[in-house]
Amino acid sequence: MKTNYVNKLLEAFSEDKKLIYDEWTKERTYYSIGCYNSKKWVADIIPIELLNRSIKDAVNSIATLNENNIFYDLFPDEISVPDYGDNWGRLANYIELNNRAIGELLHDRSCCGILSCIKLLPAIPPSAKSWANCLIISQIFPNIFGDSYVKLPHEENSIYGIKLNAGYSSNVISYKIADKISPEEQIRAFNDLAHFRGIKTGFRTVISADQIKVAYPDKSDEVFSWQNPEHVEMYINESVKLMNLGFEAMFIDSAKHIGGYDMGNYTGVGALPEYAQMQYILNEIRARSGKSSLSFVGEKSSDDFERYLNMGLNAGTDFITGDDFNAVRELSEKLKYNRVYAPGVEIENDNYEGGITYEQRLHRINTALFAFYRASDKLPSFMQTNDIFPLRYDTNTHHLMMSNPSYSQDGSIESHWANLFAADDGREYNRKVAELFAHALCL
Repeated sequence: MKTNYVNKLLEAFSEDKKLIYDEWTKERTYYSIGCYNSKKWVADIIPIELLNRSIKDAVNSIATLNENNIFYDLFPDEISVPDYGDNWGRLANYIELNNRAIGELLHDRSCCGILSCIKLLPAIPPSAKSWANCLIISQIFPNIFGDSYVKLPHEENSIYGIKLNAGYSSNVISYKIADKISPEEQIRAFNDLAHFRGIKTGFRTVISADQIKVAYPDKSDEVFSWQNPEHVEMYINESVKLMNLGFEAMFIDSAKHIGGYDMGNYTGVGALPEYAQMQYILNEIRARSGKSSLSFVGEKSSDDFERYLNMGLNAGTDFITGDDFNAVRELSEKLKYNRVYAPGVEIENDNYEGGITYEQRLHRINTALFAFYRASDKLPSFMQTNDIFPLRYDTNTHHLMMSNPSYSQDGSIESHWANLFAADDGREYNRKVAELFAHALCL
């Protein structure tokens, strides 16, 4: 009998499994324009309004937003993954959510980022008729610079270092309830809820050898080596485990430089896999997971599209921004026959340190969602948390990738959530983003 992981999550919080129609959600629902209001999400909000709610409230909200307008009294046992074909990643909008930053930061420790992701799911626009929206979570493996530790804003605690064979990050998982629902089951519950929302999911990973460690139960951690077959097998199998937990996309940091390409601009630390080796790795992840529809996204792209296509990628970042609508539309037209791989439109990347105004950001999103002659030919796009829920004025996306500060003014988790994001102007911006998506989701 199939386990209902969402019900198991509710039980872990001693919540009743019977769902209740959520009036709070109904009052804040935005609808798609042009296809009978079938696609719904919550907007005109600031994140704390969702993060302050309970897990039961979040599940009720997700059930209330059901695309087929049927309200289920119990969360379904069978969830269909949104199906856009094997090469869906070529068209998708990728939205990276920094699950560490939105976790429960209390005193000097942080946890439970996956629960915060669940609470924010109602505010993520669902997939469109012609293409998917895919939520990428920034952290899934333990990080090697002090996993789960809250540090001062100027202290480094980079998310760009991972530990394999050590389970899942304490920043992400709620180990307080792990005796009732395991880390793997918490991830499955998140993915089931996202899929119910009509959203695909993925995770960020790194490939720079000195930014990866391998853990062993009976000896010290080892620095990863692409020349060590045992390490390579572990990298593949850890990725396959995640795909089998419901993820369908993998965002690969520094992928442009695989095989020694353009190393003059490489900013990672340590050796990278060889080109043929990466081909093998991505093929093995697809084969061992039994999923032909996985999307592999490479950080950065050049105009040598065949190189990335033959590597096994579906999309690449940092090739063109959304600043010039006509340039993006013409690139979309030029590449319309490339159905497996395309470079993407960037709104903001993980290295962003400030400088984009709200108006410029909205213009870029408009370009990403509408710069094509036919919706079936759109380019993929890449957004960050900041593009949906603007951060406070004195931080930025890259800073939160490099450090894990609490912005709480009174020591409470709620104060961190309230102060992490922009307030009144953030709400207005979120409303404007919703208006753009409302016109795009029925294309």
